[in-house]
Amino acid sequence: MVFLCWKRPSELEQKACIDKCGTFNYDSKYRAATSKSFSSLQTDNSLSKDGFFLNQMRVLLGSGSHTYTNAKSALQSWKHFGLDWTFVDPKTRIETGTKFCVCVKEFLPWMMMPLQVEYVNDIKQDSKKKLNASFQFGSGTLQGHLLSGEERFSIELDENNQVWYEILSFSKPAHLLSIIGYPYVQHRQKYFAQQSADALVKYVTAQKPKL
Repeated sequence: MVFLCWKRPSELEQKACIDKCGTFNYDSKYRAATSKSFSSLQTDNSLSKDGFFLNQMRVLLGSGSHTYTNAKSALQSWKHFGLDWTFVDPKTRIETGTKFCVCVKEFLPWMMMPLQVEYVNDIKQDSKKKLNASFQFGSGTLQGHLLSGEERFSIELDENNQVWYEILSFSKPAHLLSIIGYPYVQHRQKYFAQQSADALVKYVTAQKPKL
């Protein structure tokens, strides 16, 4: 089952995809695994044994609480997906249990990839992790997605007052198309991570108060 659309998917088409997609398509033992650190997942041998590929991007956005607030707001309104070739409906609520579509333009058709928000963590302060504040959410793939796995987006304000944007995911092919073209899929994952980071840097920079 693959969800295709010959033009930019409308809200109705995305809803139809969500209504048909079913449940998670990866093992329940890995649910919310992306809430852990990248280093922790790197040492998790079960992920690699089960064929999952780890992907991570971490970018400095700036410093200070103003930057953190703007970056968190950007994440909550899906500006990290505000690209020409991929988007999420910006009205999608980031709440545990929310189902949504990542719409991706690949060659001629658009593809709709169904996911569900698995968890949301909004932390004001965590001395053990040396964080002043952190906002993150992770989403798991549903039936009808070309991949199986989970992806987490986070904004962190660390003890040095620096603001970081991080993307962390683990995934593997869940359809013949992604099996055949997996090297290309991995390339696109890294390409998205870089473009998403660039989009947030641009947004946060534009929000800085003028002197």
